[in-house]
Amino acid sequence: MKHKPRKPVVPRIAQETTRQAIIALLAEGPVSAKDISIAVHLPEKEVSSHLEHIRRSLHSTGAVLAVTPAECRACGFVFAKRERMTPPGKCPVCRSEAIDDPLFSILGMQEHEPD
Repeated sequence: MKHKPRKPVVPRIAQETTRQAIIALLAEGPVSAKDISIAVHLPEKEVSSHLEHIRRSLHSTGAVLAVTPAECRACGFVFAKRERMTPPGKCPVCRSEAIDDPLFSILGMQEHEPD
């Protein structure tokens, strides 16, 4: 069985906290919890708690954590009203487990240039 060549893992800067690394990823564009997990070397189950904290802390900066809702691949149901950061397990309409993960990004974040 052949494996696909993997992208080289770029280690994060040692002084950067986990949440700072996640915020940097979110500022680049929409990413899934799985993508964040891989990039910051964190179990996927822990990503949702970090995202929840980031959502609250962004409020003071005027930025917003934007969530593109999960969507069922079988029937197209969109989980628009879902507040949790974790992906849903089953579609409430067709009961399918084939669901595209929600995507997260930051809107309204200004780049700060060092003085």
